Amino acid sequence: MEITGNAEESHQNKFALGVDSEHKATEFKLFSFAAPHMRAFHLSWISFFACFVSTFAAPPLLPIIRDDLDLTATDIGNAGIAAVSGAVFARIAMGTACDLFGPRLASATLTLLTAPAVYFTSISNSAVSFLLVRFFTGFSLATFVSTQFWMSSLFSGRVVGTANGVAGGWGNLGGGATQLIMPLVFDLIKHIGANRFTAWRIAFFIPGLFQTLSAFGIFFLGQDLPDGNYSQLHKSGDKHKDNFARVFHHAVGNYRGWILALTYGYCFGVELTIDNIIAQYFYDRFNVNLNTAGIIAASFGLANIFSRPGGGILSDVVGKKFGMRGRLWTLWIVQTLGGVFCILLGKVGSLSVSIAVMLIFSVFVQAACGLTFGVIPFVSSRSLGIVSGMTGAGGNVGAVLTQVIFFRGSKYSTETGITLMGVMIICCTSVIMLIYFPQWGGMFCGPSSKGTTEEDYYMSEWTSAEKEKGFHRATLKFSENSRTERGIKKVESAPTPTPDRTPNTYV
Repeated sequence: MEITGNAEESHQNKFALGVDSEHKATEFKLFSFAAPHMRAFHLSWISFFACFVSTFAAPPLLPIIRDDLDLTATDIGNAGIAAVSGAVFARIAMGTACDLFGPRLASATLTLLTAPAVYFTSISNSAVSFLLVRFFTGFSLATFVSTQFWMSSLFSGRVVGTANGVAGGWGNLGGGATQLIMPLVFDLIKHIGANRFTAWRIAFFIPGLFQTLSAFGIFFLGQDLPDGNYSQLHKSGDKHKDNFARVFHHAVGNYRGWILALTYGYCFGVELTIDNIIAQYFYDRFNVNLNTAGIIAASFGLANIFSRPGGGILSDVVGKKFGMRGRLWTLWIVQTLGGVFCILLGKVGSLSVSIAVMLIFSVFVQAACGLTFGVIPFVSSRSLGIVSGMTGAGGNVGAVLTQVIFFRGSKYSTETGITLMGVMIICCTSVIMLIYFPQWGGMFCGPSSKGTTEEDYYMSEWTSAEKEKGFHRATLKFSENSRTERGIKKVESAPTPTPDRTPNTYV
């Protein structure tokens, strides 16, 4: 026993951060670059940031691009829809790739493959070609899934909301930063001597290069798991190479993932919609100039520097005290308040008041994104990638639906569309009340009276034959570590499984 203890202690000492039995970090040190945990954190958010900059590089320059390519309001609306619809299926595919091949390879590959579409934007000469480059560039937003999967693979449940929130939030920050970056790059190129119709084209080489470099950084410097990359662990036998059909089955068969995909469509999906329309909204409605509209629009996205991370941190704080039930209640409250302020944004007619309401709205809607991915890591252990992909895809579907319904063509004014979008947020968020974990409970009900444990819930994803081969060992460790979701008040009363207990079947 002494030898085993010393070996385990020696094994854990190789990590700069404290770790649990899965070697996931139990602490989050923002200004550390220690491998593998914090290095992967910084690589993931920077890469996702680059993809966000590329995807939303066009909106702040739309008044110029519109004149150059003779785009109609419908053309612009269709291009905005294309930019966020491209990632719908890509995010599900990314989740699958993460489950089977690891987040490092999946993220680097997609980031590199979509970079050419950013460069090709510079040669767009029609509404169709502009729509196509925005469509294919939008595929890069699927790197969000690898970012969240990676953080969930490297950080323990007690800090996973924080890690997911900061990585996702700082990545989303690219949607605001590009509202500042692209007008500045455009002005610089024009100042050097290019005319405005040439300057906007050259400007797209900056986000394209940034995205390319981030892909190489992920590939050469990242690591999938605390103990190595998927390919190495598969070869050594330390990690089971999972079966796609079973992983997919447990993901799509878990209703909690579908509910969170719907609600995420009305926090992150709304954020994507606002990124597409807000600069032009202020430019047209309040007659501000291009740079001012860009600064106002940027302030919405730049709130991600603290709002989405704040949501993730808040999820961990309430989870520590009130468990999963606290996470669900907080998500519902914050996202519903986001809907209220979205309604107000469409109603107010003063520039200064609109900016103030927009900023408050941005904090709530982005915090809800962080809160969502404080819950996602606990929906499934075996199918985390696909569940993350489904949820991420739900965000894009929400963005597509809201833009098709409210911001395509002239059926609604932009301010009316924003108000109606707020109503949809409130309605769709209410389904969070249906989420129930038998081992922890839901918003209105406590844990199952059958004495269900974390092992019962997560081990039901493995067959008896797979357990005999030891494929379930990582899930068993995850089950033990997820007991923190009982909350302080539930720890003493929650049942603790015995080693020979046969888990009940729960999905």
